[in-house]
Amino acid sequence: QVQLVESGGGLVQAGGSLRLSCAASGPTVSRYTMAWFRQTPGKEREFVAAIRWSGTYYADSVKGRFTISRDNAKKTVYLQMNSLKPEDTAVYYCASSPTVAVVKELNDYNYWGQGTQVTVSS
Repeated sequence: QVQLVESGGGLVQAGGSLRLSCAASGPTVSRYTMAWFRQTPGKEREFVAAIRWSGTYYADSVKGRFTISRDNAKKTVYLQMNSLKPEDTAVYYCASSPTVAVVKELNDYNYWGQGTQVTVSS
């Protein structure tokens, strides 16, 4: 069983930065695809970024501003968020799976964290 615990959310002004962390448990999680999704009230959860053996992937809305990375020794994945905008306000979820066909497809992920709130004020 894989458990994911996010941290690092908070309140920041527009133009500021935050770094989210997702600590994972499990013996082989370092081989898994890891991703970040986000969700606002009344909207579907949307893809933000993913990292896997083949590289990194980003939603167009965050490309050039967000960076996903991982530290396999610490079993942790990070999301560095720069130049934050009010529209980035959401609950951010970490997701993981050993096999992912389409990195942007949330139904491909088996494991989810509890989420961390990010609020960007204008």
